[in-house]
Amino acid sequence: MLRTAAALVVIWSLALSGASAEPVSYAAIIAAEAAAPATDDTSSADAAADMALTDEQHALMQAEPDWRARATLYHAGGGGATGNDSLGCRPVAMRTVATDPRVIPRRTRLFIRETVGMRMPDGTRHDGYWYASDTGGAVKGAKVDLYTGHGRASMQPVMRWNTRTLTVQDAGRFDGCPPSWEDRPSLHAQDTRGATTASGAR
Repeated sequence: MLRTAAALVVIWSLALSGASAEPVSYAAIIAAEAAAPATDDTSSADAAADMALTDEQHALMQAEPDWRARATLYHAGGGGATGNDSLGCRPVAMRTVATDPRVIPRRTRLFIRETVGMRMPDGTRHDGYWYASDTGGAVKGAKVDLYTGHGRASMQPVMRWNTRTLTVQDAGRFDGCPPSWEDRPSLHAQDTRGATTASGAR
């Protein structure tokens, strides 16, 4: 998308500079795409680099993934999910994940490295931790269905990962329900402007 936009900028600039009598060559468009800004993948990696990560997060970022899973998104309201998850818990936005328990067992705390540093709606950043507490009839095999919150607009922060294959790590088990962001402060609030210490997070 960004590359297409860059190519259009080149075309418009040539047209407005008086060179509109000459057609824009294919080579000029390819050159413009090559010079385009970094994609979301790169910006996500840069955001993660800016965060104060724990030793566990560093280790998980470097390790081979336990699963390579295709991501989809779901939300509450407007025909989306309703009620509690399969553990009887209220889904937590940007925490709850539906999985096929034959592949990724329920109550697995997951680390999805692509989401580390992801900008959240309130301006803070995600720490990469998600919680397998839901299942679904359409969630079969190596797949993770990420719960984003209420309404389609809540999907925006993770839309770039929709239908893509993500690297998923087993970061241990959890008891009870997935922690809310408010009840269990997390590294999502820590970025380069940020908070005091990484200890005690999650």
